[in-house]
Amino acid sequence: MHEALPSLIGVIHLPPLPGSPRFGGSLQAILDQTAADARALEAAGFEGIILENFGDAPFFPERVPPVTVAAMTAAAMTARAAAPTVALGVNVLRNDAEAALAVAVACGASMIRVNVHVGARITDQGMVQGRAHETLRLRRELQASAVRLLCDVDVKHSAPLTPRPLGEEAEETAGRGLADAILVTGTGTGRAAAREHLETVHAAVHVPVLIASGVTETSLPSFRGAHGVIVGSCLRASGRAGDPVDAVTAARFVEAFRKVWRTG
Repeated sequence: MHEALPSLIGVIHLPPLPGSPRFGGSLQAILDQTAADARALEAAGFEGIILENFGDAPFFPERVPPVTVAAMTAAAMTARAAAPTVALGVNVLRNDAEAALAVAVACGASMIRVNVHVGARITDQGMVQGRAHETLRLRRELQASAVRLLCDVDVKHSAPLTPRPLGEEAEETAGRGLADAILVTGTGTGRAAAREHLETVHAAVHVPVLIASGVTETSLPSFRGAHGVIVGSCLRASGRAGDPVDAVTAARFVEAFRKVWRTG
């Protein structure tokens, strides 16, 4: 039996990990910041947390090296220990669903984010292709059916090979790709999604739809009707992705979310 999918999910943007070009030399410092961010999100009232290797740019287009998987696992275990009451998720950028599933199984996470699950997109990493056929079979092989697949459509920082209706892409991602939830984003990190895109995707699928970029306290009311939101940049005092989570800012966002979602 699946637990309810969280409707309010905060993102921990991990600093550059070992093996990446800007790694600062101390994995322990990264784990300490991960624990602090996780505690801040839990204390603020977030229902879920997603960790992503945000600082590892430039990203591998698909498979990441073993050192990244190891570091992500260490960070996920740290977040789980620091914030045991919230649902945990993993996103291995740019598009390594196999690694994300492996980390999720190792640390007891309940969801992974997959940026390109079906089809193909042109990105700054080149062409990235969906591997839904591999991801679903691996999830079954690992006996990890409880790990939900949260999959983007028209994902940020990318372009389609050819123009395609958004509703069609969403329908295939959920229907043929068996995604457990669909994520709607803007064109880049911190950039707002369009209300009309939410409406198009919502009409095309019968799984939860979440807004996954650019949501702020003031824009929350425009996304009523979504299952929930995934937020990162707006939880930083600076508003910049990659900075530490600010406890006061995170708590204020939760208060705003509850006002809109419980009454909207």
